[in-house]
Amino acid sequence: MPAPERVPPRTGVTDEELLTHGELTVHGRIPDASNAVLYATVELGGRSAPCVYKPVAGERPLWDFPDGSLARREVAAHTVSRALGWDLVPLTVLRDGPHGEGMCQLWVGPTPDADPAEVSAARQETEGLLALVEGDEPGPGWKAVGHARLDAGRTALLVHADDPRLRRLAALDAVINNADRKGGHLLPGPDGRLHAIDHGVTFHTENKLRTLLWGWAGEPLPGAVLEALRGFDAALAAGRAPAGRLAALLSPAELAALRGRTAGLLATGRHPLPGGDWPAIPWPPV
Repeated sequence: MPAPERVPPRTGVTDEELLTHGELTVHGRIPDASNAVLYATVELGGRSAPCVYKPVAGERPLWDFPDGSLARREVAAHTVSRALGWDLVPLTVLRDGPHGEGMCQLWVGPTPDADPAEVSAARQETEGLLALVEGDEPGPGWKAVGHARLDAGRTALLVHADDPRLRRLAALDAVINNADRKGGHLLPGPDGRLHAIDHGVTFHTENKLRTLLWGWAGEPLPGAVLEALRGFDAALAAGRAPAGRLAALLSPAELAALRGRTAGLLATGRHPLPGGDWPAIPWPPV
């Protein structure tokens, strides 16, 4: 895949305009993905940027989600993240492309042909958020998720960092009912920001929360998180943005379930607990 030329921003072209209206050029397919995930660039008004393009036509049917709905769920996840004021999900839009309608998301992190040193640095950033440790205690600065079985019958304690960015993401996942929060979906940047990707299996009407971020389960939600949830809930109740945008992306039942989960978090004031017959941790976890 040829490296896209990073052109400096040009006055008058926003990121959203670039991603929505720019000329979309596909450079290749990203391997090891269950659905079609294409590496591409967008160009408009002298600006260009790398992006991910996931056409609806490349979505693999799932038994528990409506066919052809994953791209819209990705856009809805970004919409909720932005409405909460957290911007954890990279800019994501629904648009037409070379293989039909699909989601298009600004690329975050090293591109597929990046320098190995850049890739290694990014991997180290991610490893700073997740770890396997011996014993039954996570240690200072870490939260326990559970024991993982290794080779030769060995086990280790899976932990994640006690990090406010991850804590906001855990709350976001509870709101959008994320059924697949894996370690590989966490993309910390050198600027200190945390991005999260892959939100196709979200917004189900049934509880399907599966995540590695159970370390705060049952603990009180931080005040700033509760404040953001209150503002989001009030906006949906009043029909203000992003209510209209979400209504165009989700079914009425899914939108009602979203409001119900938000109200539930506000009522308890706590991070949810694992429960039900649905597995609490995705597989593979990373």
